Amino acid sequence: MIWFSIAGLIWGASFLFIELALTFLTPIGVAFGRTFFGALAMVVAMLIFRSKLPTSFEAWKHLTIAGILMSSIPFVLFAYAQTQVTSALAAIINAVTPITTVIVLLVAFRTEKLKPNVVAGIVIGLLGVLVVLGAWQGFGENNPLAIVAMLTAVFLYGIGTPYVRKYVTPLKLATEVSVFGQIGTAALTLLPVYLLSGPLITAVPDIQSVGAIVTLGALGSGVAYLLYYKILDVVGSAIASSVTYITPVIAVILGVILLGEKLHWYEPVGGVIVILGAAISQGSVLTLFRKKTIA
Repeated sequence: MIWFSIAGLIWGASFLFIELALTFLTPIGVAFGRTFFGALAMVVAMLIFRSKLPTSFEAWKHLTIAGILMSSIPFVLFAYAQTQVTSALAAIINAVTPITTVIVLLVAFRTEKLKPNVVAGIVIGLLGVLVVLGAWQGFGENNPLAIVAMLTAVFLYGIGTPYVRKYVTPLKLATEVSVFGQIGTAALTLLPVYLLSGPLITAVPDIQSVGAIVTLGALGSGVAYLLYYKILDVVGSAIASSVTYITPVIAVILGVILLGEKLHWYEPVGGVIVILGAAISQGSVLTLFRKKTIA
């Protein structure tokens, strides 16, 4: 699916944009900036399509909760983590999202059955996380708080994805309205925290840094979420969350080439294991195997 690939490419580049934006913004500033510019992009989309905002309290309640789960808190956590770890590592950890989504579907929403492939996929995926972090050497140079922040963020994504599917999708809002509702309310919840938490900027920005936060918001939090909602509506939360398969590949390439980041051998190896676990837990590998067997 072309929209699936485009969303993955944009989110892969987002980790590079976060790194650049952090040169003049705090983590909370980055989170606010990306939701603000993302919301502006959706305002433009709504004007073009002449979309109408919902008027019910119920709709705004679910959009606000989705915004907190999918944007406000995770954006702050990942931005904070990237002050301590490389963008490549952050993207690889982000690939755990399909696994956390399956766990949440299994435990909280109970829409996933405890099948052998689900158990195997979760176990393999979690082992992959340990490999990515170099657990056998005490997590190496990685800051424990950064690790906790990233894992918390992906669990929030894991909760948010099925939440959107269950409570936001049935509202039958235009896609651009759903995205605006999520990131617009996220921006509003982040604004007072941003204003009261410290300096608005930490350095004088250059054009590249300003361009990074604008692009991160308009594309990474606007257009990409627009595509994500369309995918979610068509194929469901488990498959939609697997857009993160593409993300780490793009992020690692950009991090190494453009930022000069160094990879430990176990990070990409662990990333492959994580993606394999996610694919197994969602039945992707089994489906592919069956198709080849039938052929």
